[in-house]
Amino acid sequence: MSRDVMTFDERLRRLTRKHRRMANGVIYRIGADGLIQSHPRRRAPRFPLQGLAILFAAAFLFKGFLYASLTPVVYDERVALLEQGTIVERAGAWMMQPDPATVWLGAMLAPLLR
Repeated sequence: MSRDVMTFDERLRRLTRKHRRMANGVIYRIGADGLIQSHPRRRAPRFPLQGLAILFAAAFLFKGFLYASLTPVVYDERVALLEQGTIVERAGAWMMQPDPATVWLGAMLAPLLR
């Protein structure tokens, strides 16, 4: 097969694949040169980074609320009690350790709770 036929077949293969992907939807973009270009819509869902960030923020807010509602001494006692339990409880104790963000958030929430 000659080189021209191979490049033509490759172009045809790429166009067919792009056409099949465009059956799921098309996104139009204006390029730097002012031309409107069509691109296939992404099929696979993206990883929900915003949802993950909200989950982490809610977990820190919950830890801060617990740290503020319980006194730091009682909070440390309960975490120490969890450290002596099963593997799941030990994992929970590791996650509930008072870190600087939890202590700061607990100090901010303490006046609101009392």
